[in-house]
Amino acid sequence: MSGHHADTAHTHAHGPSRRSLLAGAGGLLIAASLPGTALAAGTRTAADTPATNRAGASRASLVTQGTRLVHADLHNHTLMSDGDGDPALAFASMRDAGLDVAALTDHTTLLSINGLSKGEWDRTRQLADAANDPGNYTAIRGFEWSHPLLGHANVWFTDQFVDLGGASSMGSLYNWIAGRDAVAGFNHPGREIGRFNDFAYSAAVRDKMVSVEMFNRGDDYLFDGWSDRKSSHLNAVLNAGWRTGITGVSDHHGAEWGKVEGVGRAGLWVTENTRAGVLEAMRARRFFATRFSGLRLDATAGGVQMGGVLPLASGDVRFAVDLDRGPDWLGKPLDIQVLRPGSGAPTVAEVVPTTSGGLAEFTVPLDVEDGAWVVLRISDPSQPNGQPGPSGHPCNDLGVAYSSPWWLQP
Repeated sequence: MSGHHADTAHTHAHGPSRRSLLAGAGGLLIAASLPGTALAAGTRTAADTPATNRAGASRASLVTQGTRLVHADLHNHTLMSDGDGDPALAFASMRDAGLDVAALTDHTTLLSINGLSKGEWDRTRQLADAANDPGNYTAIRGFEWSHPLLGHANVWFTDQFVDLGGASSMGSLYNWIAGRDAVAGFNHPGREIGRFNDFAYSAAVRDKMVSVEMFNRGDDYLFDGWSDRKSSHLNAVLNAGWRTGITGVSDHHGAEWGKVEGVGRAGLWVTENTRAGVLEAMRARRFFATRFSGLRLDATAGGVQMGGVLPLASGDVRFAVDLDRGPDWLGKPLDIQVLRPGSGAPTVAEVVPTTSGGLAEFTVPLDVEDGAWVVLRISDPSQPNGQPGPSGHPCNDLGVAYSSPWWLQP
């Protein structure tokens, strides 16, 4: 790896930070610290208000047994790449904020801009190991492979990392991942113009590419960039054949890890809150995306929990949806939107009104001839989607959560 540097946080206190270099790279380099909208690095929005100590909903599902909800943020940055905060403080900050699972995923080198060094990669492991508390709090080491045109991908649960010097294309990254016991995900899809070669499919890593971010910071990536691209990122990744679950992340670059409300996070349904339990849930796609702390979403289709396979060619499918955010949202009107494949935007097969704190059950006819996947989007119909899609689309309201998909497989 070229451009190695000293691996202490103190090193970054002198001269321009890597974050400022990324933000100033311009042109070809699309700054890793920028959100999907055109806000400058470090800009705070109305969503970026400090999180309260909200208890939220209980962790037990009303519709499934054998797993328990943990709240997670699997995409965070520090001074070891383009973040502002001391990495030694990150895991404690996220635990104090009420997260049960947290990861540090600093960037690897982006062309001439230094990312993780070998020493910093080792330090990330040391920090995660020191913070890890099996059964109570899971701390994970990961990294963000960063290409200025193709996109960024997080990789977790691997002993090594790779940058553009070792994997400069999607194919070479997939080859690298395929040879390791790792899982990975597509970050902020479409923010970089190449969109992972438009999600060109690779069967060799289908099972290892476990996630796609729908909430990143305050952005909903269902329709992000619609006016330019005319294609939903959710449609693009799932229609290409990938079996990705859907996640939300803060992509935090400051020093308030876990403490910003209104940004992405995930809920994982785990058998145990350990690294092994989290990895198993990620592989099973047993997770959902939201941007509201304390939210619980669990759902079954035909008795199968989210992330699973429905052994069905066509027929009526019974859904059960457990949606709650505790006393603050009790009785809050929400919609459940049943998303199905479409050519550009997802087709909405059904919109089911519900309320937070309730159990919704409904039946929807599904046919594999219409496409192999189904996703539930939870929305607040009283508020607009700040990143809308086609005029009149039902998903032009505020996204609250996404379930991971189910796949029809006769």
